[in-house]
Amino acid sequence: MYANLAARPQFNPASGENANGAFQGMLADGVAAAKTLALESRDLLRGHKAVEIMHNGAVYRLHNTKQGKLILTK
Repeated sequence: MYANLAARPQFNPASGENANGAFQGMLADGVAAAKTLALESRDLLRGHKAVEIMHNGAVYRLHNTKQGKLILTK
């Protein structure tokens, strides 16, 4: 039911990039993008109804409802 995030490429905090390049190309006209990173929910969910997110040692669940809303629970 959940996407296995452990098998996905790891984020490199030193360079700000991950192995699959999902965050590359965030520059527009040579100027750094806004400080807030914007991602499409479909890129996070990848066809799944829910994903688990590890944050500070806790597991959170991001769930897409039938109404198309997102719910984040701990």
